[in-house]
Amino acid sequence: MKLKDKVCIVTGSASGIGRAIAARYVGEGARVAIADLKREVSDATAADLTASGPGEAIGLAMDVTSEDAVNAGVAAVVEKWGRVDVLVSNAGVQIVHKIEDFPFEDWKKMLSIHLDGAFLTTKACMPHMKRQGGGALIYMGSVHSHEASPLKSAYVTAKHGLLGLARVVAKEGGPHGVRSNVICPGFVKTPLVEKQIPEQAKALGISEEEVVKRVMLGGTVDTEFTTIEDVAEVALFLAGFETNALTGQSLMVSHGWGMR
Repeated sequence: MKLKDKVCIVTGSASGIGRAIAARYVGEGARVAIADLKREVSDATAADLTASGPGEAIGLAMDVTSEDAVNAGVAAVVEKWGRVDVLVSNAGVQIVHKIEDFPFEDWKKMLSIHLDGAFLTTKACMPHMKRQGGGALIYMGSVHSHEASPLKSAYVTAKHGLLGLARVVAKEGGPHGVRSNVICPGFVKTPLVEKQIPEQAKALGISEEEVVKRVMLGGTVDTEFTTIEDVAEVALFLAGFETNALTGQSLMVSHGWGMR
């Protein structure tokens, strides 16, 4: 098992991509903290994953935009398991508007969840990783960490920002064996993406079918959605890659959209 007894924190992991990553980690023997907004939902997910084994999971209530909540959650993990080996900063939301119609409060909310959340969880985990001599920090970026799309000014800005954070963390963490990388998925058919389809159809004045075929999948090599399992496999690879040979990088998981 690739992650046997490794201690992992995955934010936004009660559902969607985060849950798939947590499940993959538990399946490889890890101890995983399911960090999400509602404790009862996190606990339920943790119970389901623990039952499937061979690793185990616990639930945490964590608002990643709150420094107190983040610090308390990381402290609880360290108190229970003694260390933090892997952080997956995955929590995120999507709000789409034309830039002239984008409410400032929504702009700030988007940047806070994606960027403040990544910063605060990194800040809380880094001292433990340095002290123990290594760790992996994994940020959930997007093809939009490199590309741009209409209606997504806040999202694209936030996802671009994660590249900069990861590169600085790689420089600061490298001497201590702490690696940082960014996963950049294409469109993954989660509730977050499904919600965008009618929103973009309305904003762009096109059909929902056109949104899927042209806007979302038009740049792929096979007009296929990326799956949550695809992303989880890359997250497993990055968590288990234990040298600085792979750090400060972004990996596209996108069916060829945004090739680099």
